[in-house]
Amino acid sequence: MEYAGDVDVTETWQRLSEDAQAVLIDVRTAAEWNFVGLPDLSSLDKQVQRSEWKAFPSMDRNPNFQQEVEQAGVAKDTAVFLLCRSGQRSRDAAILLTAAGYKHCYNVAGGFEGDKDSAGHRGTVGGWKMAGLPWVQG
Repeated sequence: MEYAGDVDVTETWQRLSEDAQAVLIDVRTAAEWNFVGLPDLSSLDKQVQRSEWKAFPSMDRNPNFQQEVEQAGVAKDTAVFLLCRSGQRSRDAAILLTAAGYKHCYNVAGGFEGDKDSAGHRGTVGGWKMAGLPWVQG
């Protein structure tokens, strides 16, 4: 099995709400966290874990990703939801963590900003922000 599967943003929010142990890991870059925003889990008494899958501006893969997740104390038997801009980096991260022994890794389909619209802009077609889920400016 590559990873547990894709879930949309509203299901992710529901599962984070219902499972006190469930974790959301934002794998976007620090630039994205700072300038685009972050999911806000404060109403759930949780914090978003942050670990870049690829580093800006080179976009080289972070060789310490798995170690950073382990150091954050994410248990291998908890539900782990991975989020990026639109769903590709988080899918790759879910595959890596599953191979490392994490049992329940989910890719958050649609990501934080969703797919591009007909004008090539993000934030209007799917994603965390478009769904009206809580977020904060970084």
